[in-house]
Amino acid sequence: MGPTKKGILERLDAGEIVIGDGGFVFALEKRGYVRAGPWTPEAAAEHPEAVRQLHREFLRAGSNVMQTFTFYASDDKLENRGNKLTFTGVQINEAACDLAHEVAKEGDALVAGGVSQTPSYLSCKSETEVKATFKKQLDVFIKKNVDFLIAEYFEHVEEAAWAVEVLKETGKPVAASLCIGPEGDMHGVPPGECAVRLVKAGAKIVGVNCHFDPLTCVKTVKMMKEGVEKAGLKAHYMVQPLAYHTPDCNCQGFIDLPEFPFGLEPRILTRWDMHKYAREAYNAGIRYIGGCCGFEPYHIRAVSEELAPERGFLPAASEKHGNWGAGLDMHTKPWVRARARREYWENLKPASGRPLCPSMSDPDGWGVTKGHADLIQQKEATSQDQLKQLFDRSKSH
Repeated sequence: MGPTKKGILERLDAGEIVIGDGGFVFALEKRGYVRAGPWTPEAAAEHPEAVRQLHREFLRAGSNVMQTFTFYASDDKLENRGNKLTFTGVQINEAACDLAHEVAKEGDALVAGGVSQTPSYLSCKSETEVKATFKKQLDVFIKKNVDFLIAEYFEHVEEAAWAVEVLKETGKPVAASLCIGPEGDMHGVPPGECAVRLVKAGAKIVGVNCHFDPLTCVKTVKMMKEGVEKAGLKAHYMVQPLAYHTPDCNCQGFIDLPEFPFGLEPRILTRWDMHKYAREAYNAGIRYIGGCCGFEPYHIRAVSEELAPERGFLPAASEKHGNWGAGLDMHTKPWVRARARREYWENLKPASGRPLCPSMSDPDGWGVTKGHADLIQQKEATSQDQLKQLFDRSKSH
């Protein structure tokens, strides 16, 4: 047996930087293994080689955490709106845990089991019913002995706190991550109050993921940190944002943008933007720094490279990447060799190449959330009549 790896809290308590991974559902959708819409993770069982390879690429880029590909793997989500799968939730969750463990053993990485918000909560099911949904996933994580647990991608702090209360029963460290911005959760609870509620529920690490760009997410975590400290509580902080620029988003985040999900590429952050994000997060006192939708391994490599002085090493993927474009000094064209310097890339203002497109969008913002009839979910496929009503309604927004 090899030496025992330090746990997540041991690392954070020691002041170490923990690098998360990226957005598996978006990355695997682009590769042809995830269906946009349900965004469910059956690829862990259907195409394990694809999930394994993506884990390996993030590990090589510097990730310390292999998060199980169990996003939206609750039974109610797997069966929502006519989604028909050949694998059960248990089979998907078990396969995802096995893949994460396999790759984590190849480096100094931990395995995190994750649960996410549920259709049951949006449909106003009871606390008991929602918690029972989390408990089904938790049984697999206990069986597969993940290192710690993450309740992530929650728009409502109430549901997130319920998830934390279930997860903490295992005795494993629990992290809780909301998909909110500076305006707070979808019921208007401010970030600071959200964080306090999560810590009181039992979360040792709190923060945000998804829905907003990196600097917006860092700003939100700062507000959470201020709230926790004002309440006299203690926690570690995490941030795993989008890899898209979202200055025009409202409180719902990028899913309200008209480009979501198939036209977001013009908003993608460069690797150099990621250097700035990593430094801002570190300076804000955040020590668990990763990514969510849109993040590819090269983005995580950029985070790892920016924080290499603090971590004391570069990731393996930097073997093929010159610092701040240094590899360009070998290019055949002299004007490209002239770009082999930090000053050039740090000050570049990238063009989109789309002269007829605006720089900002007008978010949809239908203004509905949990408790509204529009968000009551169903097992049956969305009917043509239901779609027509939505198409007609969208014309008025």
